[in-house]
Amino acid sequence: MERKISNLFKGDKVIWMIFFFLCIISVVEVYSASAQLTYKSGNYLKPVIYHTTILVAGIFCTIVTLNIPCRFFKLLTPILLSVSFVSLIAVYFVGKVNDASRWISIFGIPFQPSEIAKGALILATAQILSAMQREKGADRLAMPYILFVCVFIIPLIFFENFSTAALLSFVIFLMMVIGRVPWTQLGKLVTGVLLIVGLAVAIVMTFGVTDKENAAKEPVEVAANAEAGDKNENGIVDKVFHRMGAWKMRMEDFLDDDPQSKYDVKKKPQRVHGNVAIGTSGILGKGPGRSVERDFLPAAHCDFIYAIIIEEMGLIGGIFVALLYIALLFRTARIAKRCENNFPAFLAMGLALLLVVQAWFNMWVAVDLAPITGQPLPLISKGGTSSIINCIYIGVLLSISRTAKVSKENLKPEMQVATNE
Repeated sequence: MERKISNLFKGDKVIWMIFFFLCIISVVEVYSASAQLTYKSGNYLKPVIYHTTILVAGIFCTIVTLNIPCRFFKLLTPILLSVSFVSLIAVYFVGKVNDASRWISIFGIPFQPSEIAKGALILATAQILSAMQREKGADRLAMPYILFVCVFIIPLIFFENFSTAALLSFVIFLMMVIGRVPWTQLGKLVTGVLLIVGLAVAIVMTFGVTDKENAAKEPVEVAANAEAGDKNENGIVDKVFHRMGAWKMRMEDFLDDDPQSKYDVKKKPQRVHGNVAIGTSGILGKGPGRSVERDFLPAAHCDFIYAIIIEEMGLIGGIFVALLYIALLFRTARIAKRCENNFPAFLAMGLALLLVVQAWFNMWVAVDLAPITGQPLPLISKGGTSSIINCIYIGVLLSISRTAKVSKENLKPEMQVATNE
């Protein structure tokens, strides 16, 4: 029996342990943080049953993925890039949830094209870096090839989900650092990006219109704008640039240094109740299921679940969760170091960085160190297809840990002897 279970959960045991810890924390905290959802539905078990079902499906996908030899992942790159490109364009025309075109539905199942695009871009970057490795580092053509692929994906994500595009770009940059792209090229890239970001911020602050500014307009002007908007409501320009007002509002909120307006509970309930949840937690917290702020904190089960974790599990629990993601990154780095071939090593590091960077950014938002963006906490926040895709990423890491060819210097002594013979 034990042997059958061991054969089922193959791959690196430490990653499995981290994965299961995150899943257990997820079920407990989603059940606790879903108070508002249960109140609306009248069913106290429905949210956690749905989330648990998603996690079980995700674990099944993890097991299926880890049984695929890592060399076959290369074959998926052109397919996933094509699907990502088409779906990211389609989402501007057929996808709309809460005034943001981020989701589309296939056979009644909603999913975020950006989630598939992230994995596709990591795959493509790993493949390019591995193919263009030279004795002294990556070939100088590696960066242009990577940027060529990125230009078809990242801008399409950017206009609907700036934070996702920014985090993905940062991960790609880190992969190029790990892939030994020349520092002169990286320096020029950083300079160019900073100039573009500065220009983008200036455009958003100049042309973006927040809800507060809209409310201050004269009724006649509002009516005229509404009429113009009705005439162009299906225009591609409106669909692409309608998020500028939200971006401007978030930047202004984060930079606001007036305590009275910055912590206005009516206008900024997430920031206020998130801070209260963390500030009242103490060292050990209030205990699982005993959160108070979950009843008032919007998106407590998703974007701000880390605040609920700290409120219930205390400072120790918050540090423990953060250390789980750090352990995942370091364990993946150890697996990557053992790989004889570059592709699985770069792919493993890219996916681990993708999960960990997003997790840490979510934590920074929860503790008020970054602007509110709507990034969930990977493998913990309540989600649908995004949770399943994150589980698939874990499956890829496990596949690499068990099927990637190990370099000779990392083989055990007895295996080295057998190889020499």
